Amino acid sequence: MKFLSVLAIFGSMAAAVSIDLNQRATPLSVNIEVVDNSNVKATITNTGKTALKVLKPGSILDSTAVEKSVVFSDAGKIAFDGIRLRVATSNLAEEAFQVIQAGETISTSWDVAEVHDLSAGGAFDISAVGALSYAEADSNSITGSVPYTSNIVTASVDGAAAAKIRRAFRESIEKRTIVQSDCTGTRLTATRNAISNCRALAAAASSAAVSGSAAKMTEYFKSSSSSTRSTVAAVFGRVATECGSTTSGVSRQYCTDVYPACSSGVLAYTLPSQSYMVNCPLYFSNLPALTSTCHAQDQATTTLHEVTHLSQIKGTTDQSGCYGYSCVQSLTAAQNLNHADTYSLFANAIKVGC
Repeated sequence: MKFLSVLAIFGSMAAAVSIDLNQRATPLSVNIEVVDNSNVKATITNTGKTALKVLKPGSILDSTAVEKSVVFSDAGKIAFDGIRLRVATSNLAEEAFQVIQAGETISTSWDVAEVHDLSAGGAFDISAVGALSYAEADSNSITGSVPYTSNIVTASVDGAAAAKIRRAFRESIEKRTIVQSDCTGTRLTATRNAISNCRALAAAASSAAVSGSAAKMTEYFKSSSSSTRSTVAAVFGRVATECGSTTSGVSRQYCTDVYPACSSGVLAYTLPSQSYMVNCPLYFSNLPALTSTCHAQDQATTTLHEVTHLSQIKGTTDQSGCYGYSCVQSLTAAQNLNHADTYSLFANAIKVGC
């Protein structure tokens, strides 16, 4: 690249994504290659001594357009504008997982141009950096996560071809947003209650961020500085405003899978570029309205999680598949400030008294 050395780009990638890579060793080896213009193939090898039962939704193994790549041009990082998910962390179906045996190599591929604007063409540096959540062999509940960092490849992209792929992807999204979008019956009731509870949770969390326990701020956001408190309080304030009405606001709410992205284990998702959120069937069948358990999931905190993804609220990420309290604890202060699950877990902690 002309202005950014490979080492500088790698440092930027490591800082921009989910895991503090200096903290943990990993049994995952990920290698990527460009196979056709903007199409990337990743080979993932389990170099450890035991099998890994990894979660597919929201990860590099997901078939939907979640964030799988970090992309840089001479001008800097290319924004991601695809799907943001909230994934269940317990009682998952077996089909939500993939077992990678010790020494086994699997592969997956995706087109970077769908969710990154590469229409300018030319050279782009691409890497895959993130984490895979895992469960024990005899369990379907998430117990931890393992980080990965791929090599960096430089793609020489035909801008016109990349623009065509991106245009087709966005047109398919826009067409689907008008299909069967109304919430009715018990789903309407649950959605309205969740939005109301989201407002109350966000208001309490905003107050706690302003003047609450410094230890609690440090536990979730790795800092209790005045600037961190101000940022967190402002985000929760915007969430409270957005959840303050079911008839106005910056977003649209659906109870049918209009994208679609409701695969096994997915509770809800947001498409920030279109300002809409979707509650999946699992949201209604597997979650209580409100939980009284620390770090458990419910409908209200799931809605709050999704609202933070909206670009008008914060534009939070899922940090390439980082879900649940244990993974949140592995993030840096800067990453926590822009991580959806950190906000939902903090709101839960204030409500429950963790």
